Amino acid sequence: MTATQVLLTIIVLLVIAALGYGIWFVTRRRALQQRFGPEYDRAVAEGDSRLAVERELRERERRHATLELRELDPAARTRYAASWEEIQARFLDDPAGAVRDADALVTELIAERGYPTGDYDEQVATLSVEHARTLGHYRDAHEISGLSERGEATTEQLRQAVVHYRTLFASLLGTETPETPETADVPRQRASDDVPHDTSNRS
Repeated sequence: MTATQVLLTIIVLLVIAALGYGIWFVTRRRALQQRFGPEYDRAVAEGDSRLAVERELRERERRHATLELRELDPAARTRYAASWEEIQARFLDDPAGAVRDADALVTELIAERGYPTGDYDEQVATLSVEHARTLGHYRDAHEISGLSERGEATTEQLRQAVVHYRTLFASLLGTETPETPETADVPRQRASDDVPHDTSNRS
């Protein structure tokens, strides 16, 4: 084999290797995009670089793989579903209380499924691996819950918070709900009641 043939062989091998790496790289990226969905787009928009975000998302997958997640038995599913119905039924009488109870029930369900519940950011990162498509609802609910604690949330915002909590709740419970956040059956109060609820003096 002449020197020219050797050089051409090396070039061909390098091209094949580069193509293989490119295909592998694109495949890994698409796998992340499919798994994390809107969470991938959100992380890229807020991150320093796409590559750094993808490393962080893979780290989330690694941490998630170490969890001992548990499926609920039928009795637990029934109990949680009944508790949720009670929260929705109490909304008209105590919207802010319903939001607090919804947050507490979702947190309890997260813990029972085996997810961490101590740090909110860690909790969201871990949930994103399997529940990325409902995580935006959880973030919105968490934000409104913070407004409610400061007495700054309107009744309509509180209603939306319960609806958002229910979206993640249904995903964790493994149930399908046909309603969208705009048509879900959390009761609406009168427009005249849609003012911030001061909860600063409540226990």
